Amino acid sequence: MDCNQVLVSKVKKVIVVFTLLIAFLSIKIDTFAQVDSAVIPVDSVVAESAEAVSGQHGAVEHGKEKFEPTKVIMEHIADSHMWHLWGHTSLPLPVILYTNGGLEVFSSGNFHHGEHDYVGKYNTYRLEEDHIKVVGADGKIDEEASVLDFSITKNVAAMFVAILVILIVFISVAGAYKKRVGKSPKGLQSFIEPIIIFVRDDIAKPNIGHKYAKFMPYLLTTFFFILFNNIFGLIPIFPGGANVTGNIALTFVMALGTMIIVNINGNKYYWKHIFKPDVPFWLYPIMIPVELIGIISKPFALMIRLFANITAGHIIVLSLISLIFIFETLAIAPVSVAFVLFMDVLELLVAFLQAFIFTLLTALFIGMAVEEHH
Repeated sequence: MDCNQVLVSKVKKVIVVFTLLIAFLSIKIDTFAQVDSAVIPVDSVVAESAEAVSGQHGAVEHGKEKFEPTKVIMEHIADSHMWHLWGHTSLPLPVILYTNGGLEVFSSGNFHHGEHDYVGKYNTYRLEEDHIKVVGADGKIDEEASVLDFSITKNVAAMFVAILVILIVFISVAGAYKKRVGKSPKGLQSFIEPIIIFVRDDIAKPNIGHKYAKFMPYLLTTFFFILFNNIFGLIPIFPGGANVTGNIALTFVMALGTMIIVNINGNKYYWKHIFKPDVPFWLYPIMIPVELIGIISKPFALMIRLFANITAGHIIVLSLISLIFIFETLAIAPVSVAFVLFMDVLELLVAFLQAFIFTLLTALFIGMAVEEHH
């Protein structure tokens, strides 16, 4: 059978399923409407009874917990001391605290999802909005207690998983290169090699010049680290689902690394352009502060761009899913799911694009620092 015929057949089946689903929902809604109209008479005595029943129903609805999309979305994109797996099942993570009494290490499972306090060696601790607080003798949080939290949170654990996968991939590829010297790439090697060549020929060489080889390890590490974490962030189940590159602390450290490499490798022409720019001397009081601010603003832009784009993508996807619970009907589900699938495909493109942009701008800043005077 022709592939086109198979595809058309599958599409028709999907259309039929969605049509039946919508028809079923419409019939169900109409049935409920008919039942409601049948059981409500017009006489005043029953009307008063209906008002009483309506009042009780309103009380029940009032007691029902209202869905708060903002709270749900922020919980999903924020860091956590537990890694949610499915339903009410979560993977507890190590809690590492440095207090005035000393170092405390225990499992976040001792908090029982924040329902119980944990009595440690030096203090009693409480998990409040995914922040660990010290509880005083009166049972209240001691705001003056000093606690440094070095815990392995969900984002840190997800980062370790991504690093492990990167190591497995590249150790495997390196082994393939050693075994297949002079031969064409094969398997995983054939998939990774074009990306490495792309980073070398389209990012490093044009922006850094003949000194590009010195910075290739950093550029490749940056590119693949961002790429793998972005892709894992799109996977809704374990070991994905963590918002690693959407965490501003991580993007800050990566941007700081770029700033350090750029300024350590800056030549005399780079520093001359900052402290003795080619402008009239009376403009020095303006130009020098501007150039010094530029040293910080360039990596700052890297930090904000990666953080904002990845976080915004997750928020949009979660907002579209939340529409089902906001409208409280399955009728919106096909539309919501369709938009989510579209956004997931777009986010897959953004995952590659943000890794490319961060690496490209890093190479550009390095090139500006090592550029020779002409």
